[in-house]
Amino acid sequence: MSLKPVRPSGPAQHRTSCAVDAAAPAGVLYALVADTTHWPLFLPHALHVEPLDADGDRDRFCLWSAAPGEGGAVTSSRWRRSLDAGALRVGFHQEDPQAPFTSVSGRLGVSELAPGWSRLTLEQESTLSGARTAATERALAAAGRAARAALDGLRAAAERWTALDGLLMTFQDRVRVPGSGEQLLEFLYGVNSWPGRVPHVVRADVTEERPGVQRAALVRLNGDGCAYTTQSLRLCFPAAGRIVHKQIRPHPLLAAHTGEWSVLPDPGAGCTVVSRHSVLLDGRAVERVLGPGADPGSARRHVRELLGRESAAVLGPARQAAGEAARTLRSV
Repeated sequence: MSLKPVRPSGPAQHRTSCAVDAAAPAGVLYALVADTTHWPLFLPHALHVEPLDADGDRDRFCLWSAAPGEGGAVTSSRWRRSLDAGALRVGFHQEDPQAPFTSVSGRLGVSELAPGWSRLTLEQESTLSGARTAATERALAAAGRAARAALDGLRAAAERWTALDGLLMTFQDRVRVPGSGEQLLEFLYGVNSWPGRVPHVVRADVTEERPGVQRAALVRLNGDGCAYTTQSLRLCFPAAGRIVHKQIRPHPLLAAHTGEWSVLPDPGAGCTVVSRHSVLLDGRAVERVLGPGADPGSARRHVRELLGRESAAVLGPARQAAGEAARTLRSV
């Protein structure tokens, strides 16, 4: 990894060049850069990517991210990109830069170094408001750390390319609830009330740094009764009936884990709740967690069963809360 600040071209300009080399084909590395779908599983700071629109070789998306470091602030940003698959290059521009930045744009390019080896280079230009201050320098340093972490995450994913399909999983469960969608969403939002109500959750430490952004540390019980702790960041969108989460400290079998609760109104009475999970297995942990001889196939089955069972366990009391609310409304 190299990070080379370039001498400013003006009092308010800052340019950065950053690169990593990966033991992976250039096409594989470019594909990971171009497809934002799994960024939250590969990039440590990325929490959620919401596509906004796409038109051929152009796209827009909103990215929620947490600043590197324990307790880093959660922010959202909108990006516009142009993709050139032939040149293995992606240009980008931030639509809503935050102070002290007034503009952020740049390029990500992939080049082949040798068969099976490639380089990912980031070149970025930023315009700053006002004079360079200590606060400005901290913002530039934080942006540099985020850039290095992103490139390292993409490099690590690319170097697992031959096994990546077997390590990635996405699945969902759908349940119809004959009750109040608002009350069901309120139960899912109130994760601090789950101990004693959700069987596998024995403790929940929850802080809300601002409305809709939660940090939750949950002590959970495995199927064999052993306790483990997960830490997650939750993005709550009540008006849309959605709660998106990323586990910063996932299950010991997982390298990364994201998910979403969606509450969908039914045409008739009631609603449908969808629990969706995306995970990246930690191939090095399979035998350590599941025992000698375990392989990624058995790990996939174990994770699917475990997370499906945990989602069902949450929905039990959630259905009850929604049903009680519906009965109360009918009795008035």
